[in-house]
Amino acid sequence: MALPRRFLPSIASLRALEALDRLGSATAAADALTLTQSAVSRQIQALEEQLGVTVIVRDGRRISLTPDAVQYAAEVRAALNQIAQASLKLTVNPSGGALNLAILPTFGMRWLVPRLPDFARSHPEVTLNLSTRIKPFNFAMEPFDAAIHFGDADWPGTQSMRLRGEAVIAVCAPSLIAERPPATAASLLDMPLMHIETRPEAWRAWFAAQGVEAGRVTGTIYDQFSTITQAALHGLGVALLPEYLASGDIAAGRLAVAWGQPTPSPGAYHLVWPDIKTGDGALTKFRNWLATQIGEDDLLPR
Repeated sequence: MALPRRFLPSIASLRALEALDRLGSATAAADALTLTQSAVSRQIQALEEQLGVTVIVRDGRRISLTPDAVQYAAEVRAALNQIAQASLKLTVNPSGGALNLAILPTFGMRWLVPRLPDFARSHPEVTLNLSTRIKPFNFAMEPFDAAIHFGDADWPGTQSMRLRGEAVIAVCAPSLIAERPPATAASLLDMPLMHIETRPEAWRAWFAAQGVEAGRVTGTIYDQFSTITQAALHGLGVALLPEYLASGDIAAGRLAVAWGQPTPSPGAYHLVWPDIKTGDGALTKFRNWLATQIGEDDLLPR
């Protein structure tokens, strides 16, 4: 059953509402949309008249959205993103479709990208677009069909496929432990420990696996493995790195094992996608191909 016309506002009015909500002012919204402030105001006024509800609150010269309109704007933003994704797929590759995939920088470059030539040979009709993201995000707010992320894959409204687990190892510059090598795993608590922002419990889990009750583990925080690796190489502290990432520097003598053996990490790498994308043709082809690439015994490129 078709919806009444009054419930289908123009794209221009919806974009004005979304920009006003996202940017917080009519001036900023006008700049983003390449419009005048009066044009943005007219679009909002037309939206109010069509829906028959008030969506903005005026406080002197300042305007803001009502609480109900803020929620409405969030849903509009998700719908506009879906329209943009559909348009991109149609224009970029109308026959086979496109897949917009978010990847973790290090794992994506070390594990996924070396395998992609095989996917390209198997499915030349699918265009694969890659963007790096470090933290989980809301699919409704980002233009992605799927993502590869590390953790428990417990995002609401999504499905997932486990790719592989990971083992981590405590490493540092050889000079950091040359004079006083750690006598026990607990000795590392007296050393400068470096943390990855997206895995705040990694060190505590590692200590627990060594039989050490660590409580709260403090230290410096880094946003990516590339930066924490460089910090470790320059002697700034002890880093907990994925084995595949540290092994080359260990073999070359640039890094030393501070203590212990590779230790399995809680969580795993997953392919995650929103429920509404489950039947997407390009995603299905990629997911089926990816299933042939996974296995705990597969070595990650060093």
